[in-house]
Amino acid sequence: MGNDREFLGFVITGHMDHGKSTLIGRLLFDTGSLPEGKIEEVRKTCELLGRKLEFAYVVDHLREEREGGMTIDTAQTFFRHGGRDYAIIDAPGHKEFMKNMVTGASQADAAVLIIDASEGLKEQTRRHAYVLAMLGLRDAVVVINKMDLVGYSEGAFEKLKGEAVAFLSRLGMAPPHVIPISAMSGENVVKRAESMPWHRGLTLIESLAGMKPRESLKAKALRLPVQDVYGFGGKRVAVGRVESGTLAPGMEAGVLPWGGKVRVGALEGFGSRPERAECGMNAGFADAAGLKRGDVVFAGSPPFSGRTIRGSVFWLGAKPLAKGELVVCRIATQEVVAKVEAIRNRMDSSTLEVIEEDAERLEGTEAAEVTLSASAPLAYDLFSGIPTMGRFVLVRDGLVEGGGIIARAVK
Repeated sequence: MGNDREFLGFVITGHMDHGKSTLIGRLLFDTGSLPEGKIEEVRKTCELLGRKLEFAYVVDHLREEREGGMTIDTAQTFFRHGGRDYAIIDAPGHKEFMKNMVTGASQADAAVLIIDASEGLKEQTRRHAYVLAMLGLRDAVVVINKMDLVGYSEGAFEKLKGEAVAFLSRLGMAPPHVIPISAMSGENVVKRAESMPWHRGLTLIESLAGMKPRESLKAKALRLPVQDVYGFGGKRVAVGRVESGTLAPGMEAGVLPWGGKVRVGALEGFGSRPERAECGMNAGFADAAGLKRGDVVFAGSPPFSGRTIRGSVFWLGAKPLAKGELVVCRIATQEVVAKVEAIRNRMDSSTLEVIEEDAERLEGTEAAEVTLSASAPLAYDLFSGIPTMGRFVLVRDGLVEGGGIIARAVK
């Protein structure tokens, strides 16, 4: 993608059968973003199956090519429209989507919540909405899909719109647009629908054009979690991804959680020596004596640091998370054993009902405020400031079984 064009990454969420793949395929087709010959290939597949052209197969074909026979959790599909670059952040199924949204594998600026007009708000849709709100994507666009199945009825649309807005408001979400669409026929996706003249609002692509990317992390304080340290040309070189700010040779930086300092030497790129490494870039720097994996190199305002972490947790494990249990907590490249000290406001994520204020366990797909005491200090930021440093995952038996965000620091 060109650096001179504005970029927006967004995720499409909702119940698995409500038309997400069809909508993605339709967006790619109507913006002229499909690879050459792809639509004809899909058309032939549909003919062999005795079906009409289905845009969901476009996404299936792209996934197969991308995965190369391997299962992946998330991927991005790019398209351009109206002078802007877009990335659809896609997870193949419900379980993978939930895990990736919770762990923060996606870097979505915006979200689209899709609802089947004939089925209404389902449990999965409500849970997805909860995760969107938890991750700060509070102004998600809502699309009411399959309007053809309810005869393009304005009354049916208004009823479901009211239900959706009421539920989302309980999450602190205020959708800027609720749009009636038919992804199958492309109505109100990119092209305006003649079948719904009563809708005087925006199409989906128009609503996306008006959404703004999240605040740039380039101007924020430097955060570089060290991924590894290598011997290189007689020097020690620390490598990692710049999560915020800019890394430059000669700058003096702090190191947490152990409180050291380091002067950044020459930067090492892939076969080059860049002048600087900005947010989102992978980089290495020389003279990294004393650094190790898990250290957080910073400049400017420091991260928080401590052994106690409190965050909003969404649990996905088959077995409950128990108070007093030991789990592995990961923040960026940091990894420590932590004890579950408290589980408060245990909640059903689909109804938002608080099941228990002071709980002994957290069941699968439930959420709660969890307090952890770590075996060693952890460096972290608030999720609202630097998201990748304000997210954590909880690991049991080598599997990521839950994750959360840090909204407040513990003194």
